[in-house]
Amino acid sequence: MTEKLIKLLKEKNFVLPQVLFYKYKDLNLNLEELYFIIYLLNINSLVFNPKQFSNDLNMDMASILEMVTTLTSKDILSLEMIKEGNIRNEYLKLDKLYNKLAFILINEEDKEKITSLFDVFEKEFGRTLSPIEYELINGWLDNEFSEELVLKALKEAVYNGVSNLRYIDKILYEWKKKGIKTAKDVEMNRTKFQNKKEERPEVFSYDWLNDNE
Repeated sequence: MTEKLIKLLKEKNFVLPQVLFYKYKDLNLNLEELYFIIYLLNINSLVFNPKQFSNDLNMDMASILEMVTTLTSKDILSLEMIKEGNIRNEYLKLDKLYNKLAFILINEEDKEKITSLFDVFEKEFGRTLSPIEYELINGWLDNEFSEELVLKALKEAVYNGVSNLRYIDKILYEWKKKGIKTAKDVEMNRTKFQNKKEERPEVFSYDWLNDNE
């Protein structure tokens, strides 16, 4: 099957999403199924025509039908009957495949962001985070604190000379009580507080935890 796949790719320029090429195993696909999907991605019509598929791919029709059934059960393909004039044609749909590929890309992006966030904490603290600290940071993200807001809270803690996640945790939940969701909200709240209190000489000395406005 590897030889068939290589031959197919050499015959002409095929459109092949990079994420599919690298992540097909994450979709529980084997090489034969990948071969078939590459073919489907590049033909002009997705009318379900097992005989044509069989001829184009040099595979017996029984194998084609079995593969379509398998890919349908894996939520990669779907079949849809479409009426065109007085004729009803059955079409293969690739929407589920695209949805799964999009989900993989989103997950990869989220993993990169989280890794980057941990790196920032370790750089600021000058040490490796403990498993409990990793869990706490993940908990903030799970509780819908944005990465931007978490980094802002880290910055506040560092400027106040505190390298403690519990301190940052208290800042985040104080912000949550005040309806603060973005770094811009933080600055607006700070300005509002300073307008009501006497001006403080050091902006970052503002103690969020004792602001009971």
